[in-house]
Amino acid sequence: MSAREILDSIEPHFTKGGRFEKYYGLYEMVDTFIYTPSAVTRGFTHVRDGNDLKRTMTFVVIATFFCVLMAMYNTGYQANHAMEVMGLDKIDNWRNGPMMIFGYNPMNPLSNLAHGALYFLPIYITTLAIGGIWEVLFATVRAHEVNEGFLVSSMLYALILPPDMPLWQVALGISFGIVIGKEVFGGTGKNFLNPALTGRAFLYFAYPASMSGDSVWVAVDGYTRATPLGLAANGGLDAVYAADYSWMQSFLGFEPGSLGETSTLAILIGAAFLLYTRVASYRIMGGVFIGMLLTSLLFNIIGSDTNPMFAVPWYWHLTMGGFAFGMVYMATDPVSAAVTDAGRWIFGGLVGLMTVLIRVVNPAFPEGIMLAILFSNMFAPTIDYFVIQANIRRRMKRHA
Repeated sequence: MSAREILDSIEPHFTKGGRFEKYYGLYEMVDTFIYTPSAVTRGFTHVRDGNDLKRTMTFVVIATFFCVLMAMYNTGYQANHAMEVMGLDKIDNWRNGPMMIFGYNPMNPLSNLAHGALYFLPIYITTLAIGGIWEVLFATVRAHEVNEGFLVSSMLYALILPPDMPLWQVALGISFGIVIGKEVFGGTGKNFLNPALTGRAFLYFAYPASMSGDSVWVAVDGYTRATPLGLAANGGLDAVYAADYSWMQSFLGFEPGSLGETSTLAILIGAAFLLYTRVASYRIMGGVFIGMLLTSLLFNIIGSDTNPMFAVPWYWHLTMGGFAFGMVYMATDPVSAAVTDAGRWIFGGLVGLMTVLIRVVNPAFPEGIMLAILFSNMFAPTIDYFVIQANIRRRMKRHA
């Protein structure tokens, strides 16, 4: 009998319903039910995750919904309120045409939303268009597909800018952030700095007049109003209270500031969504908060007769400036942050410590979260390296 004939004769036993399948399946069931094999699989035998890059990035964009809503409402409210104080019934720019429909009433939510949208949407559209061009250009040259990572960078970048930022500077900043902060290192997943923060840092040092000062936070020419963080840097909490700012007002976000950074409440709603979907790391958020808490308490204990920032309590640090926004959306960037569990706690703690240190010790630059995150980004690989080496040494000792 040839080999072909032998195979043809035993083939029916291996097909569905064959004797081999029935008897072998019965034997295997009894054997594994009564006895445990010598070699078994430990842990999870099947790991499945439906979150691809597209869905993950979509979750982050969804988490910014209330920040975007508050960005438009508060920007419009601050502008309408400034016009009411100055006695203006119109503004001398292209926004006056659409706003004639809604009016300039700070007590009208629709008027506030419409006025704020006329500042936020041009910034976001410019960011999306210019940044998208760079993404497509690099994808074409490298012959790879355009991914959704830029959707997050564009949204976060727009939310951390002042409302009256010149659009040509918006375009220049996002170009620097995408090209120098990400694409030169290989694109999404290979950058070691947060692209949105890289672009904002470039604008801060290249055009400081457009990124700092009392006049940039309220989008009405001739009206200036300092942020609580700026007031605290010069006169401590006494200056904040003297300007009629309360902690609850700061928590809700009805104050001058960058477009999407003012409302801690809106940011925490987004944080809850990111933690529920497991897109962001609670270890990084917890590390940032604990680092800020311990450092601010330390400065409160030390005290200072010449620097009023020493006396600022932790709950004001939480709501002032962009701390909450940076803690939730920027520090948790999975590419530029630490990736080990212990490393994420250390990374977050370093961000919180550096933020308060810059705010308190360097009052010339009261907003410390941006530089703190970029500084920590550079040390994230080093933190992971030492965490991994410590794990290896511990396992070697355990199994020696």
